[in-house]
Amino acid sequence: MTPVLELKNLSFVYGQGTPFEKCAVDNVSLKINKGEFIGIIGHTGSGKSTLVQMLNGLIKPTDGQVLLDGEDIWTNPKEIRKIRFKVGMVFQYPEYQLFEETVYKDIAFGPTNMGKTGDDLDKSVIKAAEFAGVKPELLQKSPFDLSGGEKRRAAIAGVIAMDPEVLVLDEPTAGLDPMGREILLSQITQYHKERKNTILLVSHSMEDIARVADRIIVMNDSHLVMFDKTKEVFSHGDELRKIGLKIPQITSIMQQLKSDGFNVPSGILTVDEAFEVIVSLLKKEEKLW
Repeated sequence: MTPVLELKNLSFVYGQGTPFEKCAVDNVSLKINKGEFIGIIGHTGSGKSTLVQMLNGLIKPTDGQVLLDGEDIWTNPKEIRKIRFKVGMVFQYPEYQLFEETVYKDIAFGPTNMGKTGDDLDKSVIKAAEFAGVKPELLQKSPFDLSGGEKRRAAIAGVIAMDPEVLVLDEPTAGLDPMGREILLSQITQYHKERKNTILLVSHSMEDIARVADRIIVMNDSHLVMFDKTKEVFSHGDELRKIGLKIPQITSIMQQLKSDGFNVPSGILTVDEAFEVIVSLLKKEEKLW
């Protein structure tokens, strides 16, 4: 099976050849399959944001290749704009990119540039708004009249409307209150479930990553240090802590219970999983009494 994305010895150096030269991504190779939900974690300055900006040609690698459906995206630099329709990018605080008179026009901007018109355009806008949780009554409002969470969802809908093969989200819940974060993450999860496309989520929230990711990319000091299934990555708590990362709080609690002699399974990632395990243990204790 051909991966939807493959990175081959990918590197990027800022200020190459100057006294301020800095390697942001160093010799990264990996494969991402169609339909996967990939989490990307790493402390500030680890290279994760630079890495994702190379996936749709926003910046060109200093060395190496980005393959989309088996083809190098830089084979024809004049066609790089088409790649950005296939690999949609949602930046941190995307609401700052809203600029149209209405929410509808903002969501329609991308698909219009793709050549969509009439009913086809309208269907793309309505469906994207639905996926992103933008209520129909908001579509004719100015995007600047929306709440913070509504702006964030409208901006994400603008990328979803282009129906990208791969959707990259860089800290989409940053700055939102707990309710806003929960709503947005639920909408992204539902979109992935229905659309069955590939999603890459950059986040500092280990709880968010644990909840949604099939596999996790771990970056540190420009290098890829881990790329494995979510439970496997978070089983390496000591290694993650050494590079300034944490594991989900509930995972840490359950690991402590296990080390204290309680019969709990490894790899608990969410509160719901932990609740089921604890209830099961309590029931067993009741039977013993």
